[in-house]
Amino acid sequence: AYSAPVAAASAVFLIYPLGQGSFSDGMPLGICGTFNFMLVFQAEHNILMHPFHQLGVAGVFGGSLFSAMHGSLVTSSLVRETTETESQNYGYKFGQEEETYNIVAAHGYFGRLIFQYASFNNSRSLHFFLAAWPVIGIWFTALGISTMAFNLNGFNFNQSVIDS
Repeated sequence: AYSAPVAAASAVFLIYPLGQGSFSDGMPLGICGTFNFMLVFQAEHNILMHPFHQLGVAGVFGGSLFSAMHGSLVTSSLVRETTETESQNYGYKFGQEEETYNIVAAHGYFGRLIFQYASFNNSRSLHFFLAAWPVIGIWFTALGISTMAFNLNGFNFNQSVIDS
């Protein structure tokens, strides 16, 4: 999980300045410098049209969407372990082995909501997916910045506009 921010920081602070020929082209620290770097980067390299940046956006936004869906499913399939008169907090003991939600019910509901094979019936593979999706997306964004450091820029359609 720590490899994604390390890759992103390395791409922005080391690889991009080395590819452009000067550390003055790298991203400065601070809010104003960061936003200026983003605007200049878009102007010079058209990052919004680069496929690796698009995969990174899909990774980060997809990761938040999948995490929200997972939290919603777990919350809606909790199993009550206490009576109506006592607090629900007594139904869970820290470090307990058994799950407090019904994964079969959540799997069945989500399988009917989307389609059968879109849901995970294994908790470990689900949580691995939730952790890996945004990390892989940030890897792709770091790879995109590293390729644009050597002027392999995002798509532009200037020539097709000139041809028409």
